[in-house]
Order: sequence, then C-alpha cells, then structure tokens
Amino acid sequence: MFAPLLTIASLLASLATAVTVYGPLGSTTITGPPPTGTSTVSTATTTSFVTVPGPPHYTELAAYNTIYMLPPAIPDPPPSNTLTIGVANSAQNMNGLSIPQKPTFFGFSIEMSVATQLIGKNSTRLNVPFLNLMALMVERAGAVHVRVGGNSQETAFMVDSFADGGILEKDKENASNPTGTPVLAFTPDLIYMLSNVSSLVNVKWYLGVPFNDTTNFRFQIAEVAEVVLGDNLLGFQAGNEPDLYGSHQHRKEGYSQFDYFGEFAQLTQAYQADANVANKKSLIAPSVQGADWGPRPEAVWDTGFVQAYDQYLSALSVEHYPSDNCAVIFPQPNNPPKDPIQEFPTYLKHSNGQGLVSNYLNSTMFAQQVGKPFLMFETNTASCGGFPGISDTFASALWALDYGLQMTHSNFSGALLHAGGQNVSYNPFTAPPTNESSFHQWTVGPIFYSAMVVAEALGKSNTSQVKDMLPDNNEFNPVYSVYENGVLARMVMINYLTDPSGAHDYTATVNVGGDQFGEANSVPAQVKVKYLLAPSVSEKDNITWGGQTLGGRFQVDGRLQGEENVQTVPCDQTANSCQIRVPAPGAALVYFSDDAQSAASAPGQDAQTFPTTVLTKTKNTVSVDPAVLATAQGMSGKDRQQQGGTSEGGTNGATAVAAPWMLVVTGAAMGLALCSRRLSALAW
Repeated sequence: MFAPLLTIASLLASLATAVTVYGPLGSTTITGPPPTGTSTVSTATTTSFVTVPGPPHYTELAAYNTIYMLPPAIPDPPPSNTLTIGVANSAQNMNGLSIPQKPTFFGFSIEMSVATQLIGKNSTRLNVPFLNLMALMVERAGAVHVRVGGNSQETAFMVDSFADGGILEKDKENASNPTGTPVLAFTPDLIYMLSNVSSLVNVKWYLGVPFNDTTNFRFQIAEVAEVVLGDNLLGFQAGNEPDLYGSHQHRKEGYSQFDYFGEFAQLTQAYQADANVANKKSLIAPSVQGADWGPRPEAVWDTGFVQAYDQYLSALSVEHYPSDNCAVIFPQPNNPPKDPIQEFPTYLKHSNGQGLVSNYLNSTMFAQQVGKPFLMFETNTASCGGFPGISDTFASALWALDYGLQMTHSNFSGALLHAGGQNVSYNPFTAPPTNESSFHQWTVGPIFYSAMVVAEALGKSNTSQVKDMLPDNNEFNPVYSVYENGVLARMVMINYLTDPSGAHDYTATVNVGGDQFGEANSVPAQVKVKYLLAPSVSEKDNITWGGQTLGGRFQVDGRLQGEENVQTVPCDQTANSCQIRVPAPGAALVYFSDDAQSAASAPGQDAQTFPTTVLTKTKNTVSVDPAVLATAQGMSGKDRQQQGGTSEGGTNGATAVAAPWMLVVTGAAMGLALCSRRLSALAW
C-alpha cells in the first residue's frame, strides 16, 4: 500500500548493526533494532547526525546544508494507534466551524532584495521554475498570492534606470539596522516583471510602501503598481514589524504603538494628497511581530487605530515566527543560541500551532467585527533564516500543514510563507547559486508541499469551513474536517511520529452523521485518499504528495514527477464507519463528498507548465522564433552579476543571471503606462 522510500528512516528502522553517528564535536554509536516482519533492508551506510547540543557548525550556503538530526523518540507512553472520530455531515450540525475560507489561503512572501533571484532577471527574463511552481498553486487554488517586500522594502526607493541595465541594486555599506538589511534601489521594470508573471499565471501581488522617512513618503511604487498591475494588485503593506523599530534602531528607543499611530496619520495624509494613487483603501497594517509591544495586537487596536484609519485599511495584518535562530547569525553575550536538538520536538506537536494562534483569537474576532480580512503576512519555522535540519525537513511540512489549517480554523484569512536567499534554510523554493545555474536546477523546501495540500484541502468553491477535531486531545495525531457548500467534503489527518516499522501508524475510524448529530448515517460507500509522505521527519529530499515529487535539492524545474496515486478506500455503510490509516510520519487528505471525490485527481492533471516552449494563452500573442531560440543561452559577461541576496542575515547580490531555466520575454515597452507584452522565446 505504501511503497518503501529508502533513506535515513529506513536506516534507523532496520539496521541490526551499529551505526556511527557523527556530530560536529564528536561521534555516537547507535545500535539499530533488528528487522521486523518481512521488511527488506538496504546495505548499511553511515549517516551524519547532530548529536551534540548547541547550534551545528556549517559554513556553506544554508539552503543546501547537510545537517540532519535524529527524529524524536516515540513518546512514552505512546499515543493510541486507533482513533474514533464522529463528524456531522451537514455544517449546520457542527459547532465551531471557521469563517468561509479560500484555497488561496497559503501564499508566499518574497524578500524584496531577492526578487530578481527568484522571480526573474527583469521584465523580459522570467524564471521558468518559479512560473511552474506558481502554476501548481494556481491549478489547485485558481490563483496564488505573493508578497514582494519584507525588511528590505522599508528603505527601498525607485529610480528611472541603472547604468548596467539592472532593475534592483542594494547598498550593503548603508545597511539600515543591526540585522544587515540592505538599502534597495529599484526601477519600474521590477513592477513590469511582476505584471508579466501575472500574464502567464494568475499571481496576485502584495507590495509595500517605504516607511523609514515620515517627512518624505515615497509612493512611487504605489503609483506605478496601480497602473501596471491593475486587478493583480492586492494592496500595500504600510510598516513592516513596527514593534521592532525601536530595538532595531529604525526609530528612537522606546518607540511605541502611539508613535506608530501618529506616523500612520502622516502617511495617510500624504497618501490622500497623492493624486497619482487612485485607490486610497489599499493599505495593510499594522504587521506587528509580537515583540516589544507585547505578544498580542490589542496594543495597536486599543489606540483606536482601525477606527481612525478605516478608510485606508483594506486588511489587518501581523507577522510571527514560532522561534528564532538570530543568536547564531547575530551573536550577543546575553542571548545564547537555541539548541536545535531541543527545538526539533516542539515542531512535532499539535500544541505548537495552537499556541501560535492563541494570541490572535481576539484579533480575528475583532477583524470580523470591523469587516476586514486578518492576515499572517509573514511566517515560517524560525526567523533569522530558520534552523538547518528542522526548517528544511519533512517536519516543517507537517508543521506548516497543521499550522495553516489551525489558522483557517481560527479565522485568519490568509498566510504567507516567507522566502529569502541562499543563506537561509526555510525557503519554500530556492534558485541555484549563480556559478552553478548552468548545471543545477532549483530546490524546493518541504513547506511548499504543505501549501499544495492546504489548497487542495480547501477546494475551489471559496465556501470551505474548517474545524479542528481535537481527537482525544492527541498531541501527535491532529485531525481537521473541511465543509464545502455546507457539507462534509474532506478531512486532513496528520501523524507526527517517525516509525518505519509501521507500529505507530494510526487508524482513524470516521463515523459520519448518525444519531449524535440528529442525522441519518452518511458514510459514503468509499472515500479517496492522498498521502503526504516521507521516510522520516528528518528527511529533506524524498518527499511525495499523492505519489509525486518535485525532486531533491538541485533537481527541481517546478513540475511534479511521477504518476499520481489517489487511493480508494471502501467504507462500511452498515456500521457507518470508514477506516483511514495514517503512516508514521505522514498526512492523509480524505475526500468524502461526491464533488470532492470527483475533484480528487483533478489538480495538476492539466496544469500549465513552462518546460521548453511557451504555452499560448488568450491574453497573449505567443510565438517561438527559431533564431532566437537557437541563441537563447548566449550571454555576455556583463550579465553575470550579483545573484540575489537574502532576508534577515543573508548575503548575496540583488540581480539574477540568465540561466537555462529562464523565460525570455521580448518586445517589452517601458514607461509608467500599462503595456502589453509579446512573448517570443523560452531560453534553456
């Protein structure tokens, strides 16, 4: 039923011989258990794991680190491997359902300083893997929401052009705070690049207005984006983590929510006076991180912020990470580094996501009262680049799946998974280093799979309501129900444990309807199931969703590989029960309703991709010029400059080099008016 995936977990599960486990400061010997049942074992190998407390030593690019940690031990006593879950068939009979959710719930946040690394070199050269990855999300959700911003947006300013023809440059010499965030300059072509992406795949964009100079607000990005992006523009962030302005030396020490209130007044006055910005109700705020002003946004709401600026606010926002790895990147005597070995198990419990949303429950209710979406505008496993060996493993995929569904259940309206450069380990997707782009492809982080699963779980109707079922208050086996159009459509079941022997797989017996809900028995004759699988929570590469994978490190072109595997599980309608097995580790998406089952295999089957040619869309005129295609890989030396950088703590330059995976768009007219683009060739 589950094909063996041979990697670290199979080694731990089945080796009868001793394995020497090497850490950065020594080695440990682990004796594996003898083989059980009829499982077959690959030849014993030596695998390096971190076994010594403290941050592991790694001097190469964090996005491609080789740091592994042993999966946490099975708890003692272990959770039950059988669960019984009763659910109503009708949403009217299920208490505690969320507000209606959209499949675009999970989107992505791209640090502005790496836009040319991930999205494209400029408006005429777009990165094919990025287009393909976005197309996977669009196929599942109808659209995908992407923010270009972050710390680096705060000091950004627009210029007409650069002498070298680039569209984004950064000045590290004048970095704006202790986190090393560079000062950015960009040209209007950055906005045209985003528009060209949207002409190919249905990407909607969040941007940000700089907030570092309240005497001279720079709204050029809003003025140009309104015209160029049109309906593909979602809004502008106004202030990125203002509750950290004081401690990060953006403002005077002791900068408070009342200071922010006053500066926002200055912003809105200038915004109102700018005749080149037509839509004034496009700002997103306050984007507090939960730091210096306290863990809850009430500190801002209590100032009367929303009531005072309602006419300018299109959404309310926060940003938050469950932990941080800042002490490793920015050492301070009074802030010792966190131990990843201790951090690892915290990501493998349902209480992690519950704890993260607990500080926002009042705010999501408040947002509903004032009629505004409530957004988690930036999140990931840990700030300052994440934890190597956690943020880039299957553990992060299960964590993000649970956390995302917990946010939907708690009435958030969207969440953006942050991506930096190659010096961070939490990226949902990473381009190869410039000097390797001719022979290496992209790398996808495990949390990208989470985004696909959440989109499929929510469906395309925009009516889905989510319920955390809390089966037996089980920390390690969370379960969610999803109602679509008022009827039980899907369930998501997660198993955080790692045990390749199968002894800690669990079986969930689901009863639908029945007397306890005042309904007729409603279990269908069969359900369909897709699995998110990896051999271990420590796995980095061998991850599959419905039997398909995007590939391991340096192997990703943005297209799913392999045959999709959607399993059919018969149910017992006489007993009104259906039994679903969930592997350790893994997650199951179970399709119940007729409509859900008919759509189970639809995502990805007809997804638009950009392999070696451009696909025609009705809104573009597309042709492939053989002469251009024949010479498309030729580049002059001046083009090989400044690979994109990173977010907090990163290094690297700001522009991407043309690569074999780049889409070439020609005939792009420049200017501040919206221009149609003619696509002429795809370079490989």
